[in-house]
Amino acid sequence: MSELTTLFNAAKDGDATAIGEIYSHLYAELRHLAHSRIRRLNNRSMIDTTSLVHESYLKFIKTGTLNVDNRHQFLAYAASVMRSVVVDFIRQSMAQQRGGGEVHVTLNSNVFDTAESPAEEIIRLNDFLEVLKAVDPRLVSVVEMRYFAALENTEIAASLGVTDRTVRRDLEKARLLFADDSQ
Repeated sequence: MSELTTLFNAAKDGDATAIGEIYSHLYAELRHLAHSRIRRLNNRSMIDTTSLVHESYLKFIKTGTLNVDNRHQFLAYAASVMRSVVVDFIRQSMAQQRGGGEVHVTLNSNVFDTAESPAEEIIRLNDFLEVLKAVDPRLVSVVEMRYFAALENTEIAASLGVTDRTVRRDLEKARLLFADDSQ
């Protein structure tokens, strides 16, 4: 049994030390994911990589347990946590600004690169995912892992226990639903 597997099992039992150890082992990957998300925002006044990783860690610790079996599941969960941290930060920033009209764009693999305002796009995507969660939680997981953790389709498939083709179909379905929601 690998060291990470042992730590995942201990974290399931509520061992906060194990959660910290997992985070420590995967810290470089988490920083890479956070940096990738922040870089695409193209806004220097946003949250920085270190802050995003550390804020995410605080949310991990608050839960007390971590119900994942492997690295892919952990990164999927981390994507969800990072999403909530980024959305909270953007909402706080937007609340301090005036204006902030809606921007309508379609969801695609370059959504953060092409949006007029990436911060507003993330808020719209988050709101969309919150509604979608009641209808199809797997679609939400697929979108989170793809757009907030930058996982490849094969990694998403492994994490969810589905095929690569299913992930591609889910991403396309989410794009179509997001486009319909935007109109």
